[in-house]
Amino acid sequence: MTETKYWPAAERCTGLKEAAAALAEGGVVAFPTETVYGLGADARNTSAVRRIFIAKGRPSDNPLIVHLAHAEHVHRIVGSVNEIESILMAAFWPGPLTLVLPVREGAVSPLVTAGLDTVAVRVPAHDLARELIDACGCPLAAPSANRSGRPSPTLADHVMEDLNGRIDGVLDGGPTGVGLESTVVRVMEGRIHILRPGGVTSEQLREAAGGTAEIVITVNLPNSDAVAPEQETPRAPGMKYAHYAPKGDMLLVTGDFSGIAAAVQGKLAEAKQRHRRVAVLCCTEHAALYDADAVLEYGSRHSPEDAAHSLYSLLRECDELDIDYIVAEGYPETGIGTALMNRLRKAAGGNELTV
Repeated sequence: MTETKYWPAAERCTGLKEAAAALAEGGVVAFPTETVYGLGADARNTSAVRRIFIAKGRPSDNPLIVHLAHAEHVHRIVGSVNEIESILMAAFWPGPLTLVLPVREGAVSPLVTAGLDTVAVRVPAHDLARELIDACGCPLAAPSANRSGRPSPTLADHVMEDLNGRIDGVLDGGPTGVGLESTVVRVMEGRIHILRPGGVTSEQLREAAGGTAEIVITVNLPNSDAVAPEQETPRAPGMKYAHYAPKGDMLLVTGDFSGIAAAVQGKLAEAKQRHRRVAVLCCTEHAALYDADAVLEYGSRHSPEDAAHSLYSLLRECDELDIDYIVAEGYPETGIGTALMNRLRKAAGGNELTV
């Protein structure tokens, strides 16, 4: 493939038109959403979808999320929607919520669903993303636009770092908003199962459901290949394989806030004695306490939203600085902090110290 086409944000109209044309012709194009950049292809076109897997180096049993421009288009690709699912769509679409629904036979390529009888669907809350889907005239299967296992891209530059020369184009829409992927849920027997925490919190889901549906966390351990017991293929992205990892080794330190700083500094000192190039990911309140080759701030301890927004960029910065050992502070697991900690645990490969 020739060098990937880059459409800058300043050339939005031209970029949108050319990117839509490439997708309609079976191409693979990265585009912005409110969560992270997605790598899109016509969800109905098996050869186009296959190019996503090849470009990313993604396992074929890892299903893709289908992105739609409008909520009412969901019935074009799914067989049925129940009352709770309809409530969630009304509350969170457009937005960072993905629903796993019964797939309509023949509506999308079997590569999208990994051969399952369900399909993951969402409507992104990003004007440029929805305009692109409308312009190309097809639903877009779109995982994150990075090499498989790498931190997800929150800037067009991140996409180019990973996929330049492997895809047809990148449509630049500026920095993404949430910074973490969508929440993936599946409604079964009146319960809302969270398969992947993300931009919509369990608290928000509970409020939207009005207390009529139980919230169940079905996220697998980050260092486990185990999946839902009824099958070997996961129902949603992010459940089975390692994700979000920097190149260096990583340790996540969790527990009581008053004890985290001492434990982190102790691990940094040990690593420096072994002549490792070390970085710390920490809240702003602790930044002055640490001695490391790089001290990278998430933001305030009281603003997990800022940490979620900056996490993937910080992990990529560690790679740019040739860091080979990272010690990361954990956050309280409430609100968006649940999704943040899910990504940190996966980035660390389950390497966690609790103090």
